[in-house]
Amino acid sequence: MKSSEMQRETLKEAYSPEQFRAAGHHLVDQLADHLTIMFNSEEPKVLPWQTPDQAYQRVKELAQTDAQTVFKETLANCIRLHHPHFTGHQISPPLPTAALAGLLADLINNGMGVYEMGTIGTAFERYVIKTVAHQFGMGEQADGVLTSGGSLGNLTALLAARRSKSSHDVWNEGNQEPLAVMVSEQAHYCVDRAARVMGWGEQGVIRIPVDDDFRMDTQSLGRHLQQSREAGQTVIAVIGSACSTATGSFDDLNAIADFCEANDLWFHVDGAHGAAVSFSEKHRHLVAGIERADSAVLDFHKLLMTPALATAIVFREGHNGYQAFAQKAQYLWSDPESETWYELARRTFECTKTMYGLKVFSIIAEYGTSLFEANVDSLHALSVQFAQLINDADDFELLIQPQTNIVCFRFLGEPMPSVNSQPLNELNQRVRTALIEEGRFYIVQTDIEKSTWLRTTLANSATTLEDLRQLLERIRGLAQTN
Repeated sequence: MKSSEMQRETLKEAYSPEQFRAAGHHLVDQLADHLTIMFNSEEPKVLPWQTPDQAYQRVKELAQTDAQTVFKETLANCIRLHHPHFTGHQISPPLPTAALAGLLADLINNGMGVYEMGTIGTAFERYVIKTVAHQFGMGEQADGVLTSGGSLGNLTALLAARRSKSSHDVWNEGNQEPLAVMVSEQAHYCVDRAARVMGWGEQGVIRIPVDDDFRMDTQSLGRHLQQSREAGQTVIAVIGSACSTATGSFDDLNAIADFCEANDLWFHVDGAHGAAVSFSEKHRHLVAGIERADSAVLDFHKLLMTPALATAIVFREGHNGYQAFAQKAQYLWSDPESETWYELARRTFECTKTMYGLKVFSIIAEYGTSLFEANVDSLHALSVQFAQLINDADDFELLIQPQTNIVCFRFLGEPMPSVNSQPLNELNQRVRTALIEEGRFYIVQTDIEKSTWLRTTLANSATTLEDLRQLLERIRGLAQTN
């Protein structure tokens, strides 16, 4: 057994500032070289594909090496979000400034549950939340918190809605009535997950049909509400999608707000992806009505160049944020009933949570919110150009004109298969699989009304229309060989 003195020496060496300085300089140099290679298109692959078993086998080998080898291998095998050919999932290539803020936050490791553990970080978070509330058009009374992802943000909002609109104290007494929310059938799956987590079951989500542009058919809300009430359900909220995940469609938020006000329902906006347009003068109209929402979420890591995860949840009436988690914890605060903005664990699922606000605040301090606007406008413009490129091609079909940076399309082949035919679905599935395994482009796929569509999220400002032309050409080539 090692002596305690030897163990202390080992720990002292592990915390060595000079070792950290040398390793940190080396890693930053590696990351800067990585960005240079990505931005200069010197790396042919955006996705160095390997099977799960291959990846795990390599990791077992790496366990016998050292941290520098692990870092080098990680860069060699990661998904390269800064590559112009990354057009896959809804996540931003983060700004170097925000990544450095993340390094700082990780090293100082200030918890954010109680103010005395995260003084400066708590102030950062409040500034960011107030900034978002302002962009949404909400008043000074609006408040909220940052949390780890849109799924948890939406759950938190629905917990507050339950406390506000249920006739029972569910938090203390449990579910006493069948509660439900209404949401577009194109809404993100986290809404369904939240309902099940809260014990409402499958019937707790009432799915509202969509129109030809995949936006909620708000005209049918009254009929579905009446049917639900006749079935004995208590509907407490309507959730507007801004935007839907699959197609990037924005629901009519003002119409939903009108309906909620008329029927005394909570109005929540899942703006995890699309609420970023609130920073854009040109595109803010897409979320007109969000200022009327009781609650809304926004992910900074989707369109706003922030490392994952950093999600804002904002309550139009800030005091409603304290209703989600009404719980006593005397070891954290002496007065569990008071509404103190700086005791964040009162309003979040997390107790120990990282300094989400520092990453966002560092961007605002360095560049102002105008950089958010520039990114949103640039990516939206590119999506319109890409859609035109697809429309101009006889062998491709566009699903709908994009409203955001999400573009859905499919390869029709030659001769054109019949619409919605299984061969057409299989063709696009094969092409997508071939693209991933080849690794030169990264796109995803989605199923819309039993049809398979290829889907891009244009998240990288370095992506050009020429990159997207090359994508279409590569799809044509792979379709002939797969």
